[in-house]
Amino acid sequence: MTRYVIIGAGAVGASLAAQFELSGIKYALVGRGAQIASIIEQGLSYQRPSGTQQIRLNAFDVSAPPDLAPDDILLLTVKTQDAAATLAHWSWRQVSGVEGLTATQLPVVTFQNGLATEALALRTFANVYGASILTPARFTQTGAVAAAGNPQVGVVTIGRFPAGSDETAKEIAADLTRANYLAETSSDIRRWKSAKLLHNVRNALDLFDGEDDLRASIAEALVNEARKALEVAGYNLASPSERAVDISGWSIAQNSGIQPGQQSTWQSFARGASSEVDFLNGEIVLLGRLHNVATPYNEAIQSLGGRLAHQGGFSKAVPLDAILSFVGQLHERDKTGLAAAQ
Repeated sequence: MTRYVIIGAGAVGASLAAQFELSGIKYALVGRGAQIASIIEQGLSYQRPSGTQQIRLNAFDVSAPPDLAPDDILLLTVKTQDAAATLAHWSWRQVSGVEGLTATQLPVVTFQNGLATEALALRTFANVYGASILTPARFTQTGAVAAAGNPQVGVVTIGRFPAGSDETAKEIAADLTRANYLAETSSDIRRWKSAKLLHNVRNALDLFDGEDDLRASIAEALVNEARKALEVAGYNLASPSERAVDISGWSIAQNSGIQPGQQSTWQSFARGASSEVDFLNGEIVLLGRLHNVATPYNEAIQSLGGRLAHQGGFSKAVPLDAILSFVGQLHERDKTGLAAAQ
């Protein structure tokens, strides 16, 4: 019988574990730090639109994880910036009962935003499945997670990386559906992951404060840069109309504990955790540099977000004008460099 080993106990991982627990799906949740310690000792405070409940989970600290079994499927739910170290920690772990079998032969599903984790996983894991997930979830308080998707927890698209779909992908999608997600498979998961990045490049705007019109203008510039860089790099972005599942009845519930302007990037900064900006806006900057596409707004967001992360704390929002100022400096730098080259 398949067991899902969920690696990472944040908003996505803990929500998955809670839904598996409530749905009778076999799983183990593995995490670290105060979050997993609280879950092990007291259970998870799990807030849904229908109410909040304290759920006891099959949870383990990463220092004492469960033994792996041949039928396990690994669900990687840490943030992208933690993926490399986490994959290195798990890759060569022995699978019980089969001499010479390591975790690298087990399926691993990557739930990260951005485009970097799948290639990292493929270095060691033979069977990598990318997952693009839409789920309005919050983790800002130790031992507690809120998931505001209604009536389903979230929307998940899953497929083999770099391409293809198989019975394992279908099995995972079926179990996610059973666990109250809207789930589907895709034979080209990179199209869905890259399309999701158009949304994620706006995440870091939650760290900034200013007029709504200016915020909307900067958000549009970020998305336009991202779309151009992705398309020049060869990504064929998926369209919402291509979905095989009907998500027209799915929404973010009102009064559910999820506030606008508090997406995953903001949550990490609010907790004092590491930043994912280098793998969201930074992914667009990377593609721009590789393919000679200007990405000044994404570079501004990445640089300003990097400075905030380096300071080690987030006490108040940065003015949106700082983005415009940085973009102006980049333009002046480029003009100076062009003049010098002539």
